Amino acid sequence: MSSRSRSRASSAARITDEQIGDLVSKLQALLPEARLRSNDRVPSARVLQETCSYIRSLHREVDDLSERLAELLAAADVSTAQAAVIRSLLM
Repeated sequence: MSSRSRSRASSAARITDEQIGDLVSKLQALLPEARLRSNDRVPSARVLQETCSYIRSLHREVDDLSERLAELLAAADVSTAQAAVIRSLLM
């Protein structure tokens, strides 16, 4: 591949500042706290930090719920139809 064709391919794959801004705005709209201030201009770095924090909190919540479910299943009567259905859904 010549340097000229590599340069064209590289520039075609680049994302523009406008596209990054659009993606950050869409990402901000997904954050619960960010929806309240969606009209405010928030720096991209801040949106990315909040996104990481939100994802971490979701992971913690999933872990907590998984633990609670495991405790409930362990305490439930193994022979009940409900316990069997729940276990089959989780497997």
